[in-house]
Amino acid sequence: MRRSIILLSALFAFALLAAAGDKQYCEVNFVVVKDANGKPIKYASVVLHPVDEHGHQERGGMQLKTDSDGKASAPSIPYGKLRVQVIASGYQTYGEDYNITEPAKEIMIKLKRPQDQYSIYK
Repeated sequence: MRRSIILLSALFAFALLAAAGDKQYCEVNFVVVKDANGKPIKYASVVLHPVDEHGHQERGGMQLKTDSDGKASAPSIPYGKLRVQVIASGYQTYGEDYNITEPAKEIMIKLKRPQDQYSIYK
């Protein structure tokens, strides 16, 4: 009896380790540029959050900063939905969900300047 319990718990532990080892990861590279002329935006903040199957943002995530070429990289993002938000001073905030399903992905983000507000009083 005791031997079968030990054997079952060892098999269960092995199954958990095997399931964790099956998780696939992607290297995601971001390029953040100006929409008007395509020049890179340095020091933009790229915020990443995993998204569950219901579209809700999960706990955890990370924040990256672009370099002088407007590039940032996240080397090990698990496959699945990923919410990307980009914030840069003087530009509209960008946000979109991406489906990560390949080992390497490059995402180009074009940020726009804020639009004029319309008012009936102008």
